[in-house]
Amino acid sequence: MQLISPNTIYRGNYAWEKSLPQITKLTKSPLILGRSISTNNLRNKIFIDLKNHNLNVNSVDLKFDCCYEDITRVKDIILKNNHDSVIAAGGGKVLDSGKYIADCLSIPCITVPLSASTCAGWTALSNIYTKNGQFIKDVSLRSCPKILVYDHQFIQTAPSRTLASGIADALAKWYESSITSSTVDDGLVQQAIQISRVLRDQLLIDGEKAFKSQFENNLSWRNTIEACGLTAGLVGGIGGEKCRTAAAHAIHNAITQIITPNKFLHGEIVGVGLLLQLRLEEMKNNNKLADQSIKQLFVLMNELNLPTTISKLGIDIFENNNLEKIAEFTCRDKSEIHFLPFEVNKRDIVEVIAKFEQQKIKI
Repeated sequence: MQLISPNTIYRGNYAWEKSLPQITKLTKSPLILGRSISTNNLRNKIFIDLKNHNLNVNSVDLKFDCCYEDITRVKDIILKNNHDSVIAAGGGKVLDSGKYIADCLSIPCITVPLSASTCAGWTALSNIYTKNGQFIKDVSLRSCPKILVYDHQFIQTAPSRTLASGIADALAKWYESSITSSTVDDGLVQQAIQISRVLRDQLLIDGEKAFKSQFENNLSWRNTIEACGLTAGLVGGIGGEKCRTAAAHAIHNAITQIITPNKFLHGEIVGVGLLLQLRLEEMKNNNKLADQSIKQLFVLMNELNLPTTISKLGIDIFENNNLEKIAEFTCRDKSEIHFLPFEVNKRDIVEVIAKFEQQKIKI
């Protein structure tokens, strides 16, 4: 079974307003799920609009990430108040939480991304973390969201940092799927990989301009946010589990195990993991093009103010046994690192990270 896409997608300016007639047919008592203080105004607008359509609407905020503590609390609120849907409005952790909760309770989920930082508004997948932000596992859901509302005016209000993070995460679609699925002869998988290649090219061409320019009449910005929030989800939908993740996300999941004072976005950490994956391909798979890809990505990531080393994520790998902890988690039995077409062990991870953190990348 493949879960390719949400049932209905609204995109562009005023997508939220255009979605209201269908939302009011789907639900009579929705719960709006959010988290960030910075998105309060948008969630208030969503609340008021639903009230004006005579819906019995309530709202609740996550206290942490997509974690079991929040999930249990919100499920209890939904059951106590007889809500018949979840409207998840926010970033990736909010969207993942809303999808997971709706799946558990067999009620529809409507996703309203408020940034372009992730494709979580599209997918039938939720990543579960501890309340401290440490990755636990990903969970496959029974369906994609019923409705995805990708309103460009909502996305415009997000900090530019979230767009940079989304670009890094979306770029990983090509670099991960093209190596994990290089020998797969399934036509749909091959087509998904080709979509991810076009996605990569578009982000390399338009990403910096989208990040640095104004929104008004900016085709690069519109193309880039939809690449991050929509096309990246489509790749996983068409390609299925064979087109998802590899070393970049495995290393991301391991890095989150190290608690730091400053929180970094999902794509910011994935971007570092992507550079390390390419170095791993060079070291273990004799990929002669990997160094060139690193240099190409490094230029773009610098322009997007993205971190390019683990140290720039606020972690010193040479203290507190951090390097060994990252290597251990990266290579655990169920890790995505094992989707690579060559064997990787903890010693390889220690070596590649230690060398990478000490080197200077020459452009």
